[in-house]
Amino acid sequence: MATFLYKLGRTAFRRRRLVALLWVALLALAGVGAATAPTATSSSFSIPGTEAQRAFDLLEERFPGAGADGATARVVFKAPEGEKMTDPAHKAVVEETVAALRSGSDQIVQVTDPYTAHAVSQDGSTAYVSVSYEVNAMELTDETREALTRAGLGAQGKGLTVEVGGDALQTMPEQGASEAIGIVLAGIVLVVTFGSLVAAGLPLLTAIIGVGIGVSSITALANVLDLGTTTSTLASMIGLAVGIDYALFIVSRYRAELAEGRTKEDAAGRAVGTAGSAVVFAGLTVVIALVGLAVVNIPMLTKMGFAAAGTVVIAVLIALTLIPALLGFAGDKVVSRKQRKAAKGGEGAKGGEAAAGAGAKPNGGTRWARFVIRRPLMVLIVGVLGLGAIAVPAASLEMGLPDDGVKPTSTTERRAYDALSDGFGPGFNGPLLVVVDGDKAAADRTVSTIKGLGGWAAVTPATPNKAGDAAMITVVPKDRPSSAATEDLVHDIRDATGDDVLVTGATAMNIDFSQKMNDALVPYLALVVGLAFVLLTLVFRSLLVPLKAALGFLLSVVAALGAVVAVFQWGRLGGLFGVEQTGPIMSMMPIFMVGVVFGLAMDYEVFLVTRMREAYVHGQRPGEAIVTGFRHSARVVTAAAVIMIAVFSGFIGMDDQMVKMIGFGLAAAVLFDAFVVRMAIVPAVLALLGRKAWWLPKWLDRILPNVDVEGEGLAASADGPGAARPDLVKV
Repeated sequence: MATFLYKLGRTAFRRRRLVALLWVALLALAGVGAATAPTATSSSFSIPGTEAQRAFDLLEERFPGAGADGATARVVFKAPEGEKMTDPAHKAVVEETVAALRSGSDQIVQVTDPYTAHAVSQDGSTAYVSVSYEVNAMELTDETREALTRAGLGAQGKGLTVEVGGDALQTMPEQGASEAIGIVLAGIVLVVTFGSLVAAGLPLLTAIIGVGIGVSSITALANVLDLGTTTSTLASMIGLAVGIDYALFIVSRYRAELAEGRTKEDAAGRAVGTAGSAVVFAGLTVVIALVGLAVVNIPMLTKMGFAAAGTVVIAVLIALTLIPALLGFAGDKVVSRKQRKAAKGGEGAKGGEAAAGAGAKPNGGTRWARFVIRRPLMVLIVGVLGLGAIAVPAASLEMGLPDDGVKPTSTTERRAYDALSDGFGPGFNGPLLVVVDGDKAAADRTVSTIKGLGGWAAVTPATPNKAGDAAMITVVPKDRPSSAATEDLVHDIRDATGDDVLVTGATAMNIDFSQKMNDALVPYLALVVGLAFVLLTLVFRSLLVPLKAALGFLLSVVAALGAVVAVFQWGRLGGLFGVEQTGPIMSMMPIFMVGVVFGLAMDYEVFLVTRMREAYVHGQRPGEAIVTGFRHSARVVTAAAVIMIAVFSGFIGMDDQMVKMIGFGLAAAVLFDAFVVRMAIVPAVLALLGRKAWWLPKWLDRILPNVDVEGEGLAASADGPGAARPDLVKV
């Protein structure tokens, strides 16, 4: 592989104008496709195989046009102190609001009048209007949301406190600001790392091009492949992350090859042949993790995974072709001005030796590696125990989907949630919908059965359909939607009734979603870690190194989950991160973290350990190989990790609890994996294992194909045509 990629890198360098033109043409083509494609709506959210989904399907069949799985909203009215919502003046305002809502959008299925639907609290202080839509929250138009908000504001100015809640106000958070902050921080880190604006700009430019092509392609194909507006979210985040990482490693290796006395063209070829091989396998691990999301069997997640995987493939191809082409355009400016002056002043040879590391002053990576090698057992124990202590809270992980109750009190959704809880009880924020597949007698028996259970605050009479062969029953829990008591009530109803009775609604759907994600976690982990183990065995030609990589990743993810539980579920240091209300951890969090962090963790593993393996294969002792790997790669891996932590941390400052949780969890996972696992535990384990770390059974060695990630095939030409030339800039 190294030889093929070496030729590819040199070809891209020589024909840089053609390569650059092709990528610009692809970007333009994708942009035109996205601009001319019909506007995409969000694909419907479904959870195949769950009772809640079967109930929704039955409702669509027996109650056509009811919009059973559509968005909902509640406009909550609260009368001034000492007054009641039944007062004529307040009643008139509510009726005006109901009329405005009914005429505000053609996506509305039903608007209930609180005075006929018994939606006024017993003390008369609170009333609410329920609004049902025919489409889910992501498919609502901006005009529909504006009509809902406008109706609430109109009533607000007439003496009543009015708040609007429900998932109808749910929108995808604006990510542009966070991504911009991440790119700016990444640029600063790259400038510090390379000391050259040109070298720092290349990874940013190519990452943006890759994300642009990927996201534009997703937009262009959205209607054809039923890709929702949320599909590009993960693709954008992952594409930016790996795009910067992969380009960063290619550029860094190119500068190192220049320092060893190679021509620019040969340095580009060798950078792609060595670091490019690592990029290919690192990219494959990310693709495996993302495509593996199909195991969960939730169409939305599957589409997001495949779309993001496609963006990663684009990032790999750009790193292997566009980066060497742009390096050809950059010329001497890819190194710092100080180094260029040193080369012109006749100090190039000395600078080259320094950069190559022969007799050079040890850098931070060298000093740290030597420290770990001297005390490997101590570093290993401290690292494992430290992450183990942080991981302890993960044992009490409670999964669910956070509702409006965890939003900041500054939002109208949270104030509406609190007003409903105060006026009607917390269960009114998450009513259960029980669907009976049977006649009136069966529905009445179901009502009686439910009333014989505990944990409910209200059970409505059954509402049959026109044909009389199905009925709906609304059950209001005593406790809030995300509580364990409400979950127990759902299970109790399901256990006490037959197969012809199904429980659904947003609360039941969240419970089923959480269970499905929990059930899929172990198979997903087995698939991702298993395939990656095989892939890393090919890369490192070792059994212990891939095993160590997988176990280290699991340790960092569990520690990150522990930190998430401590902050968002227990409330520890919650004020520091803007957590106003604790609650369950988002159901997607464990699998989402595994998918995203596994790819980035294997990036760092491959880039760091591949350089160690390369040194070991070329004759260095195990300890020397560890030091060599850190001397060449630690600075770059550190820069890549800092960039990712900065990008993810940008999401912590957002108001949305789910986005805040994702940003915190991913930032913590990258922090633990890059700086504790890869920088401390990995060299400590390799130092303790010595040559055994690179052991591979002879029979397996004969079976495995030689992918030559270390570039052994290029070693023969070390003194060939790529030797030093007058145009070389030493770094």
